[in-house]
Amino acid sequence: MDALRDPPRRERFIPPCLGATGRHSPARDPSRDHSASRLSEPKQGIWSRVGSRTRSALTVGLRSLSPPLAGGYYEELEELLVAADLGPAMAATLVAGVRSRSPRKREEAIDALVAVAAGVMSKKPRELNLAGNPACILFYGVNGAGKTTTAGKVAFRLREQGRKPLIVAADTYRAAGIEQMVAWAERAAVPHFDGSSGADPASVVFDGLQMARKRGHDVVIADTAGRLQTQRNLLEELGKIGRVASKALDDEHYESLLVLDAVLGLTSLVQAREFNKAIPITGLVLAKLDSTAKGGAAIAIEAELDVPVKLVGVGEAIEDLAPFDPAAFIRAIFH
Repeated sequence: MDALRDPPRRERFIPPCLGATGRHSPARDPSRDHSASRLSEPKQGIWSRVGSRTRSALTVGLRSLSPPLAGGYYEELEELLVAADLGPAMAATLVAGVRSRSPRKREEAIDALVAVAAGVMSKKPRELNLAGNPACILFYGVNGAGKTTTAGKVAFRLREQGRKPLIVAADTYRAAGIEQMVAWAERAAVPHFDGSSGADPASVVFDGLQMARKRGHDVVIADTAGRLQTQRNLLEELGKIGRVASKALDDEHYESLLVLDAVLGLTSLVQAREFNKAIPITGLVLAKLDSTAKGGAAIAIEAELDVPVKLVGVGEAIEDLAPFDPAAFIRAIFH
């Protein structure tokens, strides 16, 4: 594989035992099962804050509808759900589910809506799959979705848990992209391996995985270049990155995470469909979920693709990342 080492990489390492404050991070506890990770549980009240904009549109509307027994209730409910960016198909599915439960009062109808919405969400595991030696998390998505920020936040959380992550900056199309990832790596106090501008990103990921194995890193976090779902050549390149990563991992499974900008709402479903054709998606990240009134789109995306949202970005600070709790999220936006 010597050909994969041209052009040369730039390697810069931060002492992996030091945290952002200069203190030693906690030692990894070998007695714990590290094959899956929930990162850390969200702060109390986070779902109320995350769902506030979507909820403000939905709850006022739900409580202003006619009673369920009145004529026109279900048509009004469907229109309200479409306006909340769940899309016509999902709105019709949810309304049919509520109707089948024959609620008599508004609160009964809302409780039925919560139950039906929870039932259409993906049942696949939401924990990060961190099995493998090393484990690998590959981030991708359109430009500006929040991939690099999310990669830095995940690296920070994993280091805080006592893991030894390595960030691989594989956005080789833009020097600024590499510099941004390096800045997040240094902010998270995590070592990084960055490819030269113009290098083959699949080769950078391969070499990063090989180096991580040699140096004892147990998780590789790979950040890739932004690409539109309409750019077929770049989607094919992403598929190649996935295949090369799988080969470097001896065909072990890795996390393949599509980062979506939650502000775009149901538009993200179009992106997810196309990315899923290029590379199997194992999970979704909803970035900027605290800044949108279109959070309902998460329900439609999960239901169609059967791919779970695993992480949500809820602010700009390095700590502002949380595992996704579908039940808490649904309650937050409908109640």
